Amino acid sequence: MQKRRNFIGTSLSLLTAWILKPALGEAKPFVDVKIVDSPLVLSTWKFGLKANEEAWKTLADNGRSLDAVEQGVRLVEADPNERSVGYGGRPDRDGKVTLDACIMDENANIGSVAGLEHIMHAVSVARAVMEKTPHVMFVGDGALQFALEQGFKKQNLLTKESEKEWKEWLKTAQYKPVVNIENHDTIGMIALDAKGNLSGACTTSGMAFKMHGRVGDSPIIGAGLFVDNEVGAVTATGHGEEIIRVVGAHLVVELMRAGKKPSDACKQAVVQIKRKLELRNKNPRDVQIGFIAINKQGQYGAFALQQGFNFAVKSKTETRLVEANYLL
Repeated sequence: MQKRRNFIGTSLSLLTAWILKPALGEAKPFVDVKIVDSPLVLSTWKFGLKANEEAWKTLADNGRSLDAVEQGVRLVEADPNERSVGYGGRPDRDGKVTLDACIMDENANIGSVAGLEHIMHAVSVARAVMEKTPHVMFVGDGALQFALEQGFKKQNLLTKESEKEWKEWLKTAQYKPVVNIENHDTIGMIALDAKGNLSGACTTSGMAFKMHGRVGDSPIIGAGLFVDNEVGAVTATGHGEEIIRVVGAHLVVELMRAGKKPSDACKQAVVQIKRKLELRNKNPRDVQIGFIAINKQGQYGAFALQQGFNFAVKSKTETRLVEANYLL
């Protein structure tokens, strides 16, 4: 009788779960690491769904992961409705939209820009730095000068909506970024292509109403993004200062190198960030951090400091938004 009750209970639970199954575009709980055949692309936050679709056009055609991640994040950079990336991004406290971005390929080629104004596609400028200069990172006026020399179009990135928010903020000028909203500030994308090669890109307009000149983790190779084609690829989102303190993306890659699954590696990095916050008497509840990772075998995973971080997945067999597991 007890076995029969257990069977009925299990059957009802499964039926309820099926009935309540979220529709595409709604975050689903992330139970454990998945293993999929390449190609595979992951990106941060809900806008990653449309970015992944754009990247998939390249990946499905046996294209290179580097091209896929660039095209994927460019889509979000050009969308004025996405207020934390590219055109329409929230300005700094001086009312200036400044962009940070980086890109990394399977051969450890890297390019980065920080504090870039007036250029929509910061990720493509970062790629030009990687491919057309002997340097790694350009910043501020130098980054703009380089972009214009490469033929990028100069334009006003501050939309009326973002300007209105900034002027409203100026009434109090209190800098208290809201977790999962104003520090929901990055699209990071990592991809494994059909040839088994990994690449990644990261681009952002940074924390809303930051001090002019502030740079977060997003353009810093090893912090906001890191790719090791023998091990895996990782990107991060959230409070960049905390990610920089532990060189977050590189830390996760090295944990995977030591044998940890992607989700476990992401979790350990988050735990370390929490410890660093507590050492400085900072409240971890005021901070959000999220990591996503792919290893060379096609396993993927993620982890966040607290509830609210989601990431998008696209492969041959699935297209979904996933709610990441979290520590607090």
